[in-house]
Amino acid sequence: MNAASRQAHWEKVYASKAEDEVSWFQESPAPSLELITETSATPASAIVDIGGGASRLVDALVEKGFQALTVLDISEAALATAKARLGDSARPVQWIAADVTLWRPAAAAYDIWHDRATFHFLVDDRDRGAYIANMAEGVKPGGYAIIGTFALDGPERCSGLPVARYDAHRLGAAIGSGFHLVRTVRHEHVTPWGARQQFQFGLFHRRA
Repeated sequence: MNAASRQAHWEKVYASKAEDEVSWFQESPAPSLELITETSATPASAIVDIGGGASRLVDALVEKGFQALTVLDISEAALATAKARLGDSARPVQWIAADVTLWRPAAAAYDIWHDRATFHFLVDDRDRGAYIANMAEGVKPGGYAIIGTFALDGPERCSGLPVARYDAHRLGAAIGSGFHLVRTVRHEHVTPWGARQQFQFGLFHRRA
């Protein structure tokens, strides 16, 4: 799927469904917050949420006092949902509507790169390569990347699209030698309608 098709797909999803009608909805992004805490992040830490869309992670980080937040998503509709929900609290957040494989981050811009469920939609080697190159460019030496994907026993498709599934070894191999795997976490996500999905989270440290 090319970038234009990806954008059209996700705009349609977010324009046609409420925030809590999609399988990836979380009332509380507890696994992500736990791993962000493990990085010893401070309120001044620059954090980018890749594919953040309408996720409530940004709400939780704003509430905790983080001051340098960026949310990137391919869907304008998803970002609009998050902005409306946050109200005035959305103003300090940088909102970027872009395909992560085409976007170019500023060099060493972020202390933490967070992605709960974007990387596993990149099933083409070229798209994965572009993503990893952007992550390597955007994360500061000594910074962190938190990547969440479907586990090997997770769904084979999501939102009508094929996904790539990972365990710790496969995820580490995909990310490459520029990042060191610090910790891996299994997480069972329960969808709004009660289905159970197995996720794999990796906490990676950017080599200096």
